[in-house]
Amino acid sequence: MAERGRQPPVAQRLERGHPPYPDMLLARLGANVPGTLTAIGPVALLAHRRRALFCSARSPGDAILRAHDAARRMRDEGVTVISGFHSTIEKECLRILLRGKQPIIVCPARAIQAMRIPTECRAAFDAGRVLFLSAFAKEPRRVTKESAARRNEIVAALADDVCIPYVSPGGQTARIAEMLTAWRVPLVAASSDPPSRAGSPWRERCAVPLRTGNTLECTAPLL
Repeated sequence: MAERGRQPPVAQRLERGHPPYPDMLLARLGANVPGTLTAIGPVALLAHRRRALFCSARSPGDAILRAHDAARRMRDEGVTVISGFHSTIEKECLRILLRGKQPIIVCPARAIQAMRIPTECRAAFDAGRVLFLSAFAKEPRRVTKESAARRNEIVAALADDVCIPYVSPGGQTARIAEMLTAWRVPLVAASSDPPSRAGSPWRERCAVPLRTGNTLECTAPLL
């Protein structure tokens, strides 16, 4: 919930080809890259090394615990985390991260020009720790299935490495995992993983990898 009585913060337009627009987006998305990004908050956070966080909306209990543990580790280690923070588990991880002092990049799946800062993010935003970043100019004003998929592509394309506590077979997160495979984005191990598996290819980390068209499906958690 956003605080009433405050004016919406000023949004900045980041144009492709002009700093601080991230060159990594063009390198990974090619012709599918957004021409502009809308940013609210300290755009200098885009210069940080960024760890993406994804977690399927439907996850078993042990995956939820892994996600919470991973969020606490990233908070305590000062990792800059980028995510849509849309699924219930991702929102829980955001609450954990907001208790720390590390930077957070939140990517809503909608236009944000008139967005008010959510109350739970206000203190961290005022401290210069939170950047809101969107690939949507004027529409949509509400999250749609299509805008969520596009947002996830943007988050994945901005990732230097990634943490995925759980991938639901055939879901959006599985599709993102396939993109990350193609870009060879390192997967960060959770505390329950043997150290030797950190950064290993996605297919090696799936207990039973299945191929269905262009989608990688896993019948076991990645982390």
